[in-house]
Amino acid sequence: MSNGNFAISVEDIYKVFRLGVKDEDADSLIQSMIKGIRNPLDNYKKYKSLYDFDDVDFDNPDNPNNADDVLWALKGVSFDVKQGEVVGIIGRNGAGKSTLLKTLTRITPPSRGQIKIQGRVSSLLEVGTGFHPELTGRENIYLNGTILGMRKREVDRKFDEIVEFSGVERFLDTPVKRYSSGMRVRLAFAVAAHLEPEILIIDEVLAVGDASFQKKCLNKMEHVGKEGRTVLFVSHSMPAITRLCPRVVVLDQGKVLADGDAQTVVASYLHSGLGSSAIREWTDTKTQPGGEFGRLRSVRVLNDQGDVSGVANISKPITLEVQYTILQSSMMVMPHFHIFNEEGINVFSAYENDSKWRGKDRPAGDYKSQVTIPANLMSEGMFYVGAGMVTLDPIIPQYYEGEVVAFQVIDKFSDQSARGDWVGNMGGAVRPRLDWNIEVMR
Repeated sequence: MSNGNFAISVEDIYKVFRLGVKDEDADSLIQSMIKGIRNPLDNYKKYKSLYDFDDVDFDNPDNPNNADDVLWALKGVSFDVKQGEVVGIIGRNGAGKSTLLKTLTRITPPSRGQIKIQGRVSSLLEVGTGFHPELTGRENIYLNGTILGMRKREVDRKFDEIVEFSGVERFLDTPVKRYSSGMRVRLAFAVAAHLEPEILIIDEVLAVGDASFQKKCLNKMEHVGKEGRTVLFVSHSMPAITRLCPRVVVLDQGKVLADGDAQTVVASYLHSGLGSSAIREWTDTKTQPGGEFGRLRSVRVLNDQGDVSGVANISKPITLEVQYTILQSSMMVMPHFHIFNEEGINVFSAYENDSKWRGKDRPAGDYKSQVTIPANLMSEGMFYVGAGMVTLDPIIPQYYEGEVVAFQVIDKFSDQSARGDWVGNMGGAVRPRLDWNIEVMR
């Protein structure tokens, strides 16, 4: 499958777990070694219970004869990551994302299949991953460097950058077990990102940090990717994924559902129903929302090419389209949209105002109304659209469907947008690109 120029090669990986079987962690490496020497038979039995799957048909996970106490986390996952690629991994909770990363970082072995990795790997999958709680922050920085195969002088060279980035200077000589979860994740990310691994693997654990630190992390990962190092990034944030990752892999129920260009894959993901849909249709007249005078047939989000898309570049216009049926002539009707952001705030409403129909009755028939949101108006993030219709004189609501469709606005650093050279979070419900004028005063 791989062509040799790869950093990570995953070939037909399966991972299954025995339900109700738990491996007890030792308190330390020494205790683990002592247990292994004193109780070899117990360790063999534990290994058999955890990793012996003779009663599992890997070629057919849906085989009804498979053991009932087996949980399928990964089912035949395969993909390659080239050296220097930045790849995002998305999917619903339980899709297998975290399990995949744990197999890649050797935290847990695959039940079947092969993983090949070329390069030094640094990962951040859980708060404090790779830290010894009894050691200080300073000692853990050097411990992680040693694990990565670095010499002391190499860690010395990066030490001040790590400490400054993490913001834990005051607690550097305090045992990590006394750190808060936020402090641990800040130090862990700083170590993982600054010790110059060839491969950096980051899970959604960044959500533990505060907003300002998350911005620092995203900016650092963007910088790492531009340096030509390989990055594997798992996140539920579509803006972060599309900003950082040219390529995206979608996992669903332990399988690779899609793999390709980030904008195309994310749009398909949102349209598939796994995310939020950019199109909603009612083909059966019996189920179409509506009243005595009007019925709703479909609502769509269109990109600047006129195609249905759940992802829109901030520098391109977005079109909302509604198709509907007018059941009786001699009525004035007004279709309208309401756009809400992720916090549920009504960003704006759009009521139909085509001059051709202002103050005029509309004959019975099928109609299509479109309204275009200008480029560089919406902010980065997810937006939800409600679609409605009322008659005028008298005002009688005909239908209203809340959150009928949704779309994601992405703001890539390379695009001409309001962010200019600023790579951090900008905030706000809208993001107009305003004209600035600079004068040298002296």
